[in-house]
Amino acid sequence: MSTAATRVPSVTRRLVVTELRLLLREPMTLTFVFVFPVVTMLIIGGAFGTEPDEVFPVNPSQWYVAAYLATVIGSTGLVMVPVHLAAYRERGVLRRFAAAGFPRWSFAAAQLVVGAVTCLLGIGALLLVAEPVYGVPAVEDLPRTLAGVGAGMLLFLALGTLLGSLLPSARAAQAVGLMLFVPSFLLGGGGPPPEAMSETLSSISEWTPLSLVTDSIRDPWLGLGDGTSDLLVVCVLAVVALAASARRTSL
Repeated sequence: MSTAATRVPSVTRRLVVTELRLLLREPMTLTFVFVFPVVTMLIIGGAFGTEPDEVFPVNPSQWYVAAYLATVIGSTGLVMVPVHLAAYRERGVLRRFAAAGFPRWSFAAAQLVVGAVTCLLGIGALLLVAEPVYGVPAVEDLPRTLAGVGAGMLLFLALGTLLGSLLPSARAAQAVGLMLFVPSFLLGGGGPPPEAMSETLSSISEWTPLSLVTDSIRDPWLGLGDGTSDLLVVCVLAVVALAASARRTSL
């Protein structure tokens, strides 16, 4: 195998290791990925009791436990990734990588890997806290639930990479990321259930990307449906977002 063929994987591995170390130094990341979903899940999950009703077809607490996996994914993709990537662009780090002969996409690939690891760690932290408080519901359809998690991560990490490559500064990325995340969070499963919203808001919430990811995870997990239609839409959106982010980072 040629030296050039082995160099890119080696560079990407080194970038992943470095980025994981730097992750521990970013309080914004730790707050939005590890603290915010957990604290909000504890508050919202306990606000509606534990008995199913006309609004919640299952235990409301477990409804939100399942939903907040998507919140972790959304916060990673819309807040962590674009801010980090835009900060590197703002400081000229990516130009230095290019001048050193590193493929520009290698950094984007490293961000996708680091984002996926962050999502999984955030999900693990959420479930560890939820278990003694509300209990983690049994997974009715594990393959489809895992497919929803995987497709959701690809979608939002690709969106985050695209945003980070387009926005001029870390401050701009933070502002835009939060503007996208907050309404997505409230309408996409982290806020009130669709049945408690107005007809207009309920209709809008059905088609937000985060809501589609939430349904593709929660429905097969809790046995509310197979989530196939939502999963297919998420997969299509993920392919489009990955193609757009790959094209942008290769410019």
